[in-house]
Amino acid sequence: MKTNKSFSQRIKVTKTGKMLRRPTGQNHFNSKDSSEKRMSKRGVKAIFFKSGIKRRFLPGNSK
Repeated sequence: MKTNKSFSQRIKVTKTGKMLRRPTGQNHFNSKDSSEKRMSKRGVKAIFFKSGIKRRFLPGNSK
């Protein structure tokens, strides 16, 4: 099975196997958002998958 490249380029897998992603909706049209909403879009968020779904998108990652 091939790795889903569009998905794998949007995440980072850490040394311990955690998967991190950017929050959605932070590319453009942010000036109308409240400051609280803009601040919540900063940084990275963790993704939690069941092992079957993780294997489907990242077959090389067995964790």
